[in-house]
Amino acid sequence: MEIHIAILRALAYHGRLKPTHITYKANVNCSALKECLDFLLERNLIKEQSINRKQQSRRVYSITDLGLTALRNVNEINNALHVFEEPNLPGMELPVQNTRIPF
Repeated sequence: MEIHIAILRALAYHGRLKPTHITYKANVNCSALKECLDFLLERNLIKEQSINRKQQSRRVYSITDLGLTALRNVNEINNALHVFEEPNLPGMELPVQNTRIPF
């Protein structure tokens, strides 16, 4: 899910991007990018366009209004969860950072 959010953030901040530029801006592995883009396309969070330049067709991706709404919701949730990252209150111990908490 973090990869999908990173892609949405890159597209929201930079506008239309080619797949290669998405890999750099979102710090995504090239082999995982296609799967992530397909996932986001199926849910109408991003859209794909073809641009013809110098007899070549290039694919570019951009975020949709639904994608922007989803990204805003993720940011709101992230901001709300930061409340729990405040320093420890007396009598309350937070788990060690390297310990995995099952959800």
